[in-house]
Parts: sequence; C-alpha cells; structure tokens
Amino acid sequence: MTAEADADTRTGTTLISALTARARAAAHPHTPAAPCACAGTPLADRPDATVVRHAGTVAKAHAPDTDPAALALRVTTAARLPDVLLPPLTPAPAPLHDRLVTFWPYGVPVDPDDPDAAPWESAATLLALLHRAPVPAGLPPMRGPAKAARAIGRLHAVLRATPDAVARAAARPVLAAWAGLPAWARAAAPMPGPAALCHGDLHLGQLVRHPAPDGPWKLIDVDDLGAGVPAWDLARPAAWYACGLLPPDEWTRFLTAYRQAGGPAVPPDGDPWPALDVPARALTVQTAALAVTKALAAGRPPDEVEQAVVDACARMPAIPPRRTPGIPD
Repeated sequence: MTAEADADTRTGTTLISALTARARAAAHPHTPAAPCACAGTPLADRPDATVVRHAGTVAKAHAPDTDPAALALRVTTAARLPDVLLPPLTPAPAPLHDRLVTFWPYGVPVDPDDPDAAPWESAATLLALLHRAPVPAGLPPMRGPAKAARAIGRLHAVLRATPDAVARAAARPVLAAWAGLPAWARAAAPMPGPAALCHGDLHLGQLVRHPAPDGPWKLIDVDDLGAGVPAWDLARPAAWYACGLLPPDEWTRFLTAYRQAGGPAVPPDGDPWPALDVPARALTVQTAALAVTKALAAGRPPDEVEQAVVDACARMPAIPPRRTPGIPD
C-alpha cells in the first residue's frame, strides 16, 4: 500500500468513526453518551458519500465539494414532499470535518437478490408525482448531465494511464457516442425547458420502504435533485430496455405506470422515444464509460454486461437521432 493510499484509509476510518458517533447521537438525542447495543453499520464508503446506520437513523456525509446552499435547498425540498421523497430527520446539514452531514430515517431497500419483486410501478408513480410538483425557487439544475460528463472525465483519466491500443479500442465507441450527443446532455449547455423537478439519478437502489419494514416506497438521495428535463429520470430503465438488459414487460410496466400517474416526461400515449432518445443515449454512454473505466483499471476486458452497453454505443452513430420537441440539437 502506498503512503497516499494509507493516508486515505486512515481518513476514511476517522470519518466513519465520527459519522457513527453522530448517527448514534441523533438516534438517542435524550440519552447520555454510553455504550449502546443497537445495531449499527456502515452502508457505503465512497469518495462522493459515506453512509452509516445506527438503529433507525442513517447519517450521510456528502462529497467534500458539496455546495452548502444547494444541499440545504435539496434537503428542504425532500421535507416538503414526504409522500414522494424520504423526509430528513433534521432540517439542515451539519458540518463534520470537511464534509456536510444529513440525517435520515432508515428504510428497507430493494432486495437485489429478488429481481422479480422490483417495484417498477412504484418507482414510476413516484417519479410522475415528483415531476408534477412545483420546482422550488432557487433550486439548482439536476445533476444528471454533470454526472455523465464526470464519467467521461474518469474514462479519459484511465486512458491516459493506460495508453495501449486495446484500451483505446474499447473506449472509442463510447467517446464517439458521447461526441454525438447535444451539448445540454453533455453538461456543456443549459438544459432546455420547461424545467421539472427531477431526481437526477434514478435507479432501483434509490428506493426504500419507510416506515421499515413494509411502509410505502419513497425515493432517496437528494444529491442530484434539481430542475431539468424530466425524461432524464426515465432514461436509465429506457436505456437498459434498449440494450436488452431490461425485459420488455418490466419496461412496459414502468412506462405504463408513469403515464397513468400523469407524468409529463413523455406523451400520455403513442411513441415515447422522441422524448427519451437523447437522455437514454446519454445514460447508455455514462454506463459504458464507467464500465470501461472499471475494466481498464482492473486490467481486464469488459465482461458480458459491460460489453453490451459498449456495443450499444457502437450502434448509436448508425441510428438517425430523433429530434425531441423543444430540445435543441
């Protein structure tokens, strides 16, 4: 282990310990500090988020570069939409070391080992309700395109460290598909309007049942919440369907439930793809960029699923792009 990696490990351990103490204090606000037999465990430890649980409380340390005012607005928005978004336990983020921390009730996540029980209809209905809600004044843009651009940046970084022909061949269709997207989908221009309230990073890991264990489904993770193109929130399942990774019946369940709930991202009937085409392409490129980055960093070729999204990128230039009404090229 290098000295830099060792320092990162020590920093991460210190953060988890401090965050666990904060979660314990939030879970037992009226009890003096003392040894506690309640269940507590780290749920995630990544550069952009460290999350721990203590009993029924979850504490999240957000990325070091998180904008305090933007995060406060996003947390406030979740508090105002408790039927859609998991509401926070406290109204304002708290500082901890160089991070901002928010506190949330624990909810039961989707079981990754039971794909047949995936709550596609609930996810779609929650998205429709979110998209129909008023956009709070001052809320920043949703961060979906920015996250896609960040994935491309990571791919460029690993290519600079792995400059062989095989690596560049794996990345070439991904970068070509990225270059073919309109500027707004690459975070190189403002998103078109009218803007809706968007989640910004919808996938099944962003749903929990609250109250645990069998309450209604709620959306979690407000880090990418903001004003933007609502079709972006449908783009990941749409892309998976287009790549053959999501069965047609599950995509149909999702799309039908969204339409029945009055979601504005697509027309109420007819072909949804004129609205979904650009966001679905962008999410496919983002997924492929992360897949190739992971494979190259591990010194291996992409696996079967990773190659499927790379192959989808390779097919994109041959598909005439469909113009989305109101969305500039």
